[in-house]
Amino acid sequence: RILFSVDLFIDQSILKSVIKRQAFKFKLKPTPEQAQLMARFAGCRRYAWNLALEEQNRRKASDTEKMLWYEELTDLLPKWKKTKKHSFLKNAHSQILQQALKDLKLAIDGAFDPQQPLKQWPKWKKKHKSVESFRYPQGFDIDNRRVFLPKIGWVGFFKSRNIEGTPKNITVKQHGSDWFVSIQTKLVLRDENGKETKPPPHEKNTVVGLDMGVVRFLTYSDGKFEEPLDSFRKAEANLAKVQRELSRKQKFSNNWKKQKGKVNRAYKKIAYCRYDYLQKLSTVISKTHAIVCVENLDIDNMTESASGTVENPGKNVARKSGLNKSILDQGWGMFGGMLKYKSVWLGGQLIPVPPAWTSQTCPECEYCSEENRKTQAEFICQRCGYENNADHVGAINVERAGHARIVGGRTDLVSVWKQKPLLEPSAGPAGIPFL
Repeated sequence: RILFSVDLFIDQSILKSVIKRQAFKFKLKPTPEQAQLMARFAGCRRYAWNLALEEQNRRKASDTEKMLWYEELTDLLPKWKKTKKHSFLKNAHSQILQQALKDLKLAIDGAFDPQQPLKQWPKWKKKHKSVESFRYPQGFDIDNRRVFLPKIGWVGFFKSRNIEGTPKNITVKQHGSDWFVSIQTKLVLRDENGKETKPPPHEKNTVVGLDMGVVRFLTYSDGKFEEPLDSFRKAEANLAKVQRELSRKQKFSNNWKKQKGKVNRAYKKIAYCRYDYLQKLSTVISKTHAIVCVENLDIDNMTESASGTVENPGKNVARKSGLNKSILDQGWGMFGGMLKYKSVWLGGQLIPVPPAWTSQTCPECEYCSEENRKTQAEFICQRCGYENNADHVGAINVERAGHARIVGGRTDLVSVWKQKPLLEPSAGPAGIPFL
């Protein structure tokens, strides 16, 4: 579908940013000694978080003491290191511990922020239930296929692509038995004369509407569609098997740790398959269309449990649970985040539209009724007799709603596919890329 002079309708205000922030993630190749140091540093970071959280919880419950600012928390680090109980914190680099306190400060600020109602008070970080990671804001160095980590040394990594921009910080994180480095970069876009500039105009001149579904992962407004990957569904039997074997092991024994590694590897495979599929698909869509129109879905509400309470038990609980599992397995929220930042980087735009009645409105006569869609896939207009696949009808109406927003000048990038931030398991799926 062609929209003439589509570049004239792209909101240039969202393209005024000349700074491109991106993370480049690579798998590390540490020696056994280096891997042991990384595990210790991650443990020290977790311990510093818990110490600071304990202090803040104590002050929060007190009527006479106020909670500490970040600078006041960092002043406690030297005191903790001097005590016999916490002296092992000296082994970790000081910046790693400081960054842990900074993360705690941001978490507490988010819990008090009325604009982030989903944020909760931070919790304790447990050894076997939290992500093992630590961050360096400075002092690191990158030399081709190796990275220098203070107090650890030079560590090789698999360089799968070139690093663009100036490295600002690096994060070392463990997924299962593997360690990864994520290099956060900052790239200022400049023209031939060295002046700061906006992203170049999009190469294409097309607009597309997208309708998300469970049977069809994605349906385009031109009638094409993408099949769901269902990485979790395909691996569910194997995952259940290794989890049953884990439940029979003595907790924290050597056999339990080995089996825990198998569970982590199963989760990691599921996450990698999903992540790879969504990255490739979002790249193709953002490259081939200047404007992408999507439904502004509230995934939290869509995936709420139907079990209800003891007084008011829910209905169709098993069916709703299966639907929730399918939605979360397909990664709608992750896919929306990828489309958002990739469209902006390529000079395009993502237009969220209200999702109400998109699959119940006839695209020919605009008659809206629940009777138009009596089944999941079939759409038959009760007024004019128009027939089509219901997902295709939804995609057509999403594109038309996007056109209306463009013409009306409402092209702001509102929150796309709102979803609660999930705690990432040790080998769980990656989060939404930072824009």
